[in-house]
Amino acid sequence: MAKMRVVQVPHPKGPFEIVERPIPEPGAGFVRIKVQACGICHSDTFTKEGTFPGLEYPRVPGHEVAGILDAVGPGVVDWTPGQRVGVGWHGGYCGRCEPCRRGELFACQNSKITGITTDGGYAEFMIAPVSALALIPADLSAVEAAPLVCAGITTFNSLRNSGACPGDVVAILGVGGLGHLGVQFAAKMGLKTVAIARGKDKEPFVKKLGAWHYIDSQTQDPAAELLKLGGAKVIIATVTDGDAMSATLGGLAINGTLMVLGAPQSLTVAPSLLIGGRRSIKGWYSGTSIDSQDTLAFSALTGVRAMNEVFPLERVAEAYERMTSGKARFRVVLTTGA
Repeated sequence: MAKMRVVQVPHPKGPFEIVERPIPEPGAGFVRIKVQACGICHSDTFTKEGTFPGLEYPRVPGHEVAGILDAVGPGVVDWTPGQRVGVGWHGGYCGRCEPCRRGELFACQNSKITGITTDGGYAEFMIAPVSALALIPADLSAVEAAPLVCAGITTFNSLRNSGACPGDVVAILGVGGLGHLGVQFAAKMGLKTVAIARGKDKEPFVKKLGAWHYIDSQTQDPAAELLKLGGAKVIIATVTDGDAMSATLGGLAINGTLMVLGAPQSLTVAPSLLIGGRRSIKGWYSGTSIDSQDTLAFSALTGVRAMNEVFPLERVAEAYERMTSGKARFRVVLTTGA
């Protein structure tokens, strides 16, 4: 039986193990993907550390997958071997539960999470349901595509659902793994893009990404500076610091929205600030496979790209440590050599 290499976590807080497994066959409604690249995301810590409820081990992490459709299972139509596909966090939906029936596929009560509740892309091959697949445009390499089905979709999809229109002031709080993509997407959408980060030294970088204005939160009051610009229609909060998010709230315009993408432990809000200006705070989930496909298409069309550090699969421990250190600029991607 043909074998493949996978990186598995044997138990919570266990080491990465590179092992051989039989190459699996796809069942009805599923496909097999020959993985070419897989991004390492901070959410992979759920699998590595065992902090996600109900995890089963051993588990193969990875939900930023790009590769080639290798085989299709019974009943699969409209997908054929040879197509270039990506798979993100949302690993498919059932289509039967009430949220699915109401069109809220992201909230499927029976959804799977790639690399957490099912085996993911730290492998040479993986199995995925057709509902998790996104087509990759020819203009994007596998390494370029992989982070876009997680960090990319999260920022792109939140922006296009934020209510902001071309010409509106939109602030991106944080210019790390999510934020450096958010700045690019916002600028390409025709938004007056304001980047907020710590340190004057980041200004040339964010301007190169397309930012219209920069606010150094170390030396400036972000809320006051946003009000000088007329207030932000939307603030996309990519950081995980609740205090940093709270510090921007006063900079929202009337009817403005703080969209929370990062997950701080808590967030302090003055209700009067919300009531007085009809401002709101909204969380945003990344999206489903068609949202990933839209993200990839938009990125290919407009030239949005993640900045990636690339490692071969066998250096997974080093790559993961690079991601968790916070020193990566800005995404870390594993390649299989396929």
